[in-house]
This record gives sequence, structure tokens and C-alpha cells, in this order.
Amino acid sequence: MAALRTSPRAKRYAGVSQRKSDGVTYTPSLLADFVARQIVQAGATLSGDRPIRILDPALGHGELLVSLLQHLRRRGVTNLEVHGFETSAEALQLARTRLEQQVPGSQIHLRHGNFLKFAAGCFEPDRQSDLFCGARHERYDLIIANPPYVRTQIMGAGQTQSLARQFGLAGRLDLYYAFILAISRALKSDGTAGLIVSNRFMTVKSGAVVRKALMEQLNVRSAWDLGDTKLFDAAVLPAVLILGGKDHRNASRSTFTTIYETAKPALHRSTDPVAALSHEGYVGIDDGRRFHVRHGTLATDGAVDGVWRLANGAADAWLSGVAENTWSTFRRIGKIRVGVKTCADSVFVRADWEEVAGTELPELLRPLMTHHAARRFKPCAGPHSPRILYPHERVGGRRRAVDLTKYPRSRTYLEEHRSTLEARHYVLDAGRRWYEIWVPQDPGLWKRPKLVFRDIVERPTFWLDLDGSVVNGDCYWLVCDDPEHSDLLWLAAAVGNSTFIERFYDYRFNNKLYSGRRRFMTQYVENFPLPNPHVSIGKKIISKAKLLYDAIPSAADATSHAELNTLVWDAFGLIEEARR
Repeated sequence: MAALRTSPRAKRYAGVSQRKSDGVTYTPSLLADFVARQIVQAGATLSGDRPIRILDPALGHGELLVSLLQHLRRRGVTNLEVHGFETSAEALQLARTRLEQQVPGSQIHLRHGNFLKFAAGCFEPDRQSDLFCGARHERYDLIIANPPYVRTQIMGAGQTQSLARQFGLAGRLDLYYAFILAISRALKSDGTAGLIVSNRFMTVKSGAVVRKALMEQLNVRSAWDLGDTKLFDAAVLPAVLILGGKDHRNASRSTFTTIYETAKPALHRSTDPVAALSHEGYVGIDDGRRFHVRHGTLATDGAVDGVWRLANGAADAWLSGVAENTWSTFRRIGKIRVGVKTCADSVFVRADWEEVAGTELPELLRPLMTHHAARRFKPCAGPHSPRILYPHERVGGRRRAVDLTKYPRSRTYLEEHRSTLEARHYVLDAGRRWYEIWVPQDPGLWKRPKLVFRDIVERPTFWLDLDGSVVNGDCYWLVCDDPEHSDLLWLAAAVGNSTFIERFYDYRFNNKLYSGRRRFMTQYVENFPLPNPHVSIGKKIISKAKLLYDAIPSAADATSHAELNTLVWDAFGLIEEARR
């Protein structure tokens, strides 16, 4: 069989370590103890004459099971049947030794194998036991798990497609998505599960199928977004879920807690981030860090697959006030796009074109906007900013590759790098020309005014490009669908650069990475609110944003921005708040 050709993204991940490709991130004891305690407190099936069936589908060194068994023993529960799966023989043996010491005489059934394969065969939705999946594959009373985190790029196309078929997944997925769905099948209708997962699924589009399954197939009793607590050695932002089976219903709503690092003065003290969860507000811990802990209920804004957010009286009242003063959203302006992706930047993107080509510069050079030029309202591109050789044009309303015979200097340069460009087999396989950019976007839009913004930043950074630049793939951008209403871009820039939008983001989405950095992805930004541009305050915001753009850089920047910031708060009927 011929080897499959891999994309540049796949090649990028081809050299990852075995530990990373297996998603190995062993659970720290502090977190294992927290999850075990929550399961036992929530468990409704801890009594009776029959054994309590317990499962850890990704056993590792057994830290989670050991913690759970210790808590059960303190409750006087000793009639246990313990099951576990682990793909590492070495880790499995260590876990077996630990469990035999913890629960001598108990039934311990550990398998060297893949739980997902087992679950796909024996826990299909609504499937009844048969000759091949009999009593020994009975569902479990308690499940505790830290599923492996492995992104699509690392798993490869074959495994990704197989998981998608088995568990009804689509788009960019992670291995732990499949584990969550498999666990929902394996849990008894009155059982309890405690999972440690990445918090990504709560807010990203690819996690919608998992959010929907959790809401429809299980009872989400509690969720903790543990944010940037750095409980793992790996760069994982974890969350803890306590789930009940279909018959394990609560009269009350699901509780939701978030904890993220802050610079605010601490009002409470705790030993560690897990202990800090018992407080509300700003909490300092023994290592000097400070966290903002918030408690409320889980809200999805009416959609079963909606983004998960924390709801409480203050947040909901604030968002309700914003909604009353919202004219439209950024989506009204136009489609948000990501910048171009060449998959051969060393050829197409350079800051040294004069050194390479001398006075005979390629005809197809265009200015390139990258995140290095990021500044609020107005880019800070310098004289040595990179430019891009952009071999695409728009003719008759359609994008196409240019005819290189019309651009001899560009053709000569590209021919010198033909072997590099032709090595991008996926371009040729897609029926494209060898010299094309992989994701060129619409050439007809570059000359129009654009709102550009960065993806991952602590504070939002939106700016106007009025110079016809091509936007690089490290930024997002949008143009106004109706050129006659391009003033909406100035209104959006003012809102996007305000402290108001920081508060809106944290209440509505709260997708943060380490050190308070937010993710300004399409699915969030397109829902940012806009005040009415046709009333006095809306017109004033637009006018002031233009004046600020013209004044940058100057000593008056900070004052003008502060005044504009206050206007944005006023436009939404709110009193300006200090930055948190």
C-alpha cells in the first residue's frame, strides 16, 4: 500500500514524543483526592449487598483509583469490584501493585488494552447485553478518569476517522472527547462519574458535540474550570466534571466554579489552588500566587450544545443590561476571516526583498500585516516590515492564480524555489498551481479598509488597516460587507479595545489561557455587541476613534483612549469599571 501523503500540519507533529502522542499526563495527588472526594459525596449507589463496580478507563499509575478507594473506605464501603484499563504495561503493573496494597482481598480486574475499543464494542448506545457482552460487561456504578489529551494533529487521520465513526464526532477533536462519550455509555443510569478533562471543550466549536452529549445523556451535577492553576506539569488547563447517570437527576441546577490567576489583592488565604475553591473572591495561596474564584450555576444560554459559562445574579444582570443596549453584533459588519497561510513562508514572506532581488523586485509584492504590527487602533509597522509575494487575483468575481508570464520578475524568483513549492504535494493534489499560496483568501478584499485583531492576548488588540495590506495567518480580519457603512469598523475598533469588552468576554465566554491571556476566536468576536451607530453617542464614538487613529503616536494617546473607553461603557448604559 502506498504511504499516505501528510499535510504540513501532520509533519509538524510527526516527531512528538511517545508520551505526548499517548496523551500521558499523570494526575497529581492533590487533584486526584479532590475528584475522589466529590464522587463519594455525590454517589447515590454506595450501599447494598452487591459489590460496587468501579472503573478507571485510563489508569496510569493508579493515583485516581487509590484516592477513590481511600475515600470509600472512610465511608465504610468495602464491597468493591475494581476495573481498569491501561495501554502501558509498565504503568499497569505499578497500578496493580498499589491497588492490591490498598484493597487486599477485593476483586481487581485490570486490562492491558484500550478502553475505547472495548467501549465501542460493548457499550453502544441503547445496546442490550448479548452472548458476547454479557454480565461481565455490566455498566459501572462509579467511574473516575483522567482521559488522555491528544489532538487530531498528533493522532493522525486514520485514528481520527475511526473515532469519529464510532462516537459520532466531527471536526477538530481530541482523544478525550471520545473518552467522555464512551464513559457516558459505560456509566449506570444511577451511577456517578468524576472526570478530569481539558477545559477547551467547554467553549470551542469542536466541543459542541461533547457538550450536547453530556447535557442529553447525563446529569452534569458540578463543573470546575481550574483554568491556569498549573496543577499539571504539562501545559493543560484542566476542568473537573461530576456527572450522574440518566436517572441521577437533581432538582437544582448544575453548579459551576471558575478559578483564574489575578493580580488583585487577596481577601482570603489558602494552602493551594484546590483548597482555594472553598472560598469566593480573591484568594492568595502559600506559593504567593493569587486567584479569582467565582461560584454560580452552569449556563448554556438556551442551547443544549451552547458554550458553557458561569451564571450568577451579578453576571446575568450585567449581560441583560448590555443586551438591552445592543444594536447588533460584529457579525453584522461582515465575515471574520483568518489571514493567509502560504505553507512556504520562507519563499513567499520576507523582510529582505531588496537584498534578495536588488532593484528588480518581484511585481507581485504586497505589504503584509502580521501580529508584530499589533497596536490598538493603528498598526506600528516599520520600514523593515515583511512583504508577501502574492500570486493571486480576482477576475469576474472569482479568485484565481495569476498568469506568471505577465510578471517575469516574480516568475524568475518563484522558479528558483520551484522544488520547495512543488514539495507541497497537497497543493498539487487539490488541482492548484505549484506557485499558489495554500490559503490565499479573497484578493478583491485586500484593498478595502479592514479591522484586524490578534488571537491570543491578555488585552484585546484591534486595529484598522487602511493601506491595502494582506493579512497574515497569525491574525483575524474583517471588512464591511457594505462599503457604504465602513464606519462600523471604527465603532467595532472602539468596542474591541475597551475594558468593557474584557468584562463582556469574561462573563460570556471566559476562555482564558495562562497568565490571563484571552482567545479572540471567530466564534467569540462575531458575538461582540455594538451600540447604535445612528444615535449621538454612537456617532461620537466613531468620530473619536478616527481622531485617535490620526493622533497615534502622540502624548495624547492615553487620554484620548481613556475618553473613548468611557464612551463605550456609557453607550451600553453602564458605569465604567476599573480593570480587574
